[in-house]
Amino acid sequence: MIALMFHITLLLTLAFTSTGCQESPAANPPLQKLVITGSSTLAPLIADIGKQFETKHPGIRIDVQTGGSSRGVADARSGIAHIGMASRTLYEQETVDLVGITIAQDGIGLIVHTDNPVTNLTTQQVKEIYTGKIRDWKTIGGQDAPIVVVNKAEGRATLEIFLQHFQLINSAIKADVIIGDNEHGIKTVAGNPLAIAYVSIGAATYDASVGVPIKLLQLDSIPASLTTVQNGIFPLSRPLTLVTTKHPHALAQTFISYSRSPHVQHLVTQHAFISLAS
Repeated sequence: MIALMFHITLLLTLAFTSTGCQESPAANPPLQKLVITGSSTLAPLIADIGKQFETKHPGIRIDVQTGGSSRGVADARSGIAHIGMASRTLYEQETVDLVGITIAQDGIGLIVHTDNPVTNLTTQQVKEIYTGKIRDWKTIGGQDAPIVVVNKAEGRATLEIFLQHFQLINSAIKADVIIGDNEHGIKTVAGNPLAIAYVSIGAATYDASVGVPIKLLQLDSIPASLTTVQNGIFPLSRPLTLVTTKHPHALAQTFISYSRSPHVQHLVTQHAFISLAS
């Protein structure tokens, strides 16, 4: 009798184990995760593209993390990320082992509060504001009040492009506030009528369109707009780039191709960047 009971118990156990093994994969399909890190300018767009990509590819999750273009390049090189995000072209030394693929275009513009009467700055005035030679808005047509200078943190492509264009070094800048991403800069200016900052033209255009109290300044009488960037008239323009090693993971290649496809160009436009299809 004991032997018979043991035999029945063993058969039931084996049957349960077999059934569990067959059903488990269907109940819990394996997840693939694609890690993308870097530029805070590019991150909101990539996050939205990622959500759309996930709906078309069940079982794949897109993990988007910010930290600046320098982080994106470094993480792609080290393998911490499958894809890096950089809001600039790759430097020559970076192309030895990395590839940059442009998915959209953007510009960098100076912003002030909408209550600020200043509408245009010359290149020389910008240099003097950021090096502390001009400290009062009255000097350049504004109210009699000190200028609050907002600068970008190290490791941000926006900072690098700004310094290159205005032929400045970061140690010479007299900043009152240091910011990280574009939204931080936009919120700082929106909350302080005396502040000036430089941010993504796309981000500033979008936020201004939904009522955030900021405006883009003309530079040397050239409007900072998507149109002038697209036409090549505005001098501070840059590509938005996805970065991989020269032999990327197959899933990374698929995602990059999707990010350049007609399926996502409406998202590029929604984020106020310039579409490759434009």
